[in-house]
Amino acid sequence: MNVRRNAAALAAIAVIGTAAPAVAAPSPSPKPAIPSGLYGSTDPTYDGVWRQSLALLAQHTVGVRPAAKAVDWLTGQQCANGAFAAFRATPEKACDAKVMVDTNSTAAAVQALAALGGHDDVTGKAVAWLKSVQNKDGGWGYTPGGPSDTNSTSVVVGALTAAGQKPAAVEKDGRSAYDALLKLALPCGGDGAGAFAYQPDKKGKLAANADATAAGVVGALGQGFAAKAAATAGTAAHCTGSGSATPERAAANGASYLAGAVAKDGYLTSVLPGSTDQPDYGNTADAVVALAAQGGAGQAQKPLRWLEGHFEAWAKQSGPAAYAQLVFAAHATGTDPRAFGGVNLVDRLNAAGPAPQSAEHKSTHADRKSDAGYGVWWFVGVCLVAGIGVGFLLSGRRKKQQP
Repeated sequence: MNVRRNAAALAAIAVIGTAAPAVAAPSPSPKPAIPSGLYGSTDPTYDGVWRQSLALLAQHTVGVRPAAKAVDWLTGQQCANGAFAAFRATPEKACDAKVMVDTNSTAAAVQALAALGGHDDVTGKAVAWLKSVQNKDGGWGYTPGGPSDTNSTSVVVGALTAAGQKPAAVEKDGRSAYDALLKLALPCGGDGAGAFAYQPDKKGKLAANADATAAGVVGALGQGFAAKAAATAGTAAHCTGSGSATPERAAANGASYLAGAVAKDGYLTSVLPGSTDQPDYGNTADAVVALAAQGGAGQAQKPLRWLEGHFEAWAKQSGPAAYAQLVFAAHATGTDPRAFGGVNLVDRLNAAGPAPQSAEHKSTHADRKSDAGYGVWWFVGVCLVAGIGVGFLLSGRRKKQQP
């Protein structure tokens, strides 16, 4: 989920881009006003629907009933054809060709609204749209017609499951999402054994991608953001190519790759041009969910413990989507989200938007925290050179694939 995790930083760059005199940056568009029903306080242009969907789903997962206006804001973002864009500043205006709808925002909204219940018309239209833009290989790309990638295909799998569909039965030219995911899984042997690639490169070669692998494991298991731990704890995951290729085998192989990646330090890393390796908190949270979903909570203990000791600064600057990811990690491992590393994640999430209708525990963090922070500045220096805009956002997904 790197694109959405970087969206807040991109929004911040768009606002301050002209403040750097040494760089000729495009003039930023006016910052949209933050709707009262929306979670988070940063520019929602690139991640409004995404962060709202994760926030509402996380609240539901821990027994919190979200504010009605927060749910209404999300349903109001849908276009007439069923699709969702990342953010529509004027939802009362009909969507046209200029509105860039995408599969990730649409699938995330389906997962949230299906869990909340009572929104069958919205989710039904969204699922119909997702089916209409399925690729011939059975997968989905970020935008309609774009080449299939592991992350997009997996988030759609989660949406189909949430809406009561069987992903294996949703086919295009006889191929399902699982067929697409199997083609994006690396074999056992060589670099990145068992991992998922984001997409093949121009030569058709696959390269291991930790972010895609965390998503791919959950998708191959037919689950979504709020994945549950495996019913029976398995042995330590190991990569094997024996037997027929199945989604379950691909998930086990992917979990093996993730377990190896976090074995030394307990976290996954993120590398940006011109910077040194840094912990990737969001990807590590996703890895916790993937490891638990595939092999049980015990398999995810090392990255889980690392997150509990290091997440707070990242979550404060990143906002509601980050707190939601941590709630999902806690949920998948049977950890109390109200005592996660000494912090009540539910209170923090609730405080990032309109007060929920009901909650199992009274919030102790009434003040709303800003989800902008000093941590974006290192990202600013790297990304200003590349320019700002939706083109950069979409290309960021492809840059994650090694040449």
